[in-house]
Amino acid sequence: MKKPIKKQLLKTKMPRLRTDRQAEAFLAQDLSNLDFSQFKPAHFEFEKKEEQINMRVPKPLLAAVKARAKARGTPYTRFIRETLEQAVTASK
Repeated sequence: MKKPIKKQLLKTKMPRLRTDRQAEAFLAQDLSNLDFSQFKPAHFEFEKKEEQINMRVPKPLLAAVKARAKARGTPYTRFIRETLEQAVTASK
């Protein structure tokens, strides 16, 4: 008795795209077999940082902030900046 053959889905690797035309052609095709496990999160910070703040916080609070940032894989200063941005842009 033969065992049923399992069809393996071939996962597509992300090619190196050197031009906008190559990127557009790649995105125009069926990407349902694209292997998304190869991607890593990217952080984009475009605005220039011109000002600086200096503040004292309790050690346990800073330790908790650093731990949360580390769990997210981001520097703790960026985590603090993102938290401040969320606080001022949150709907009231």
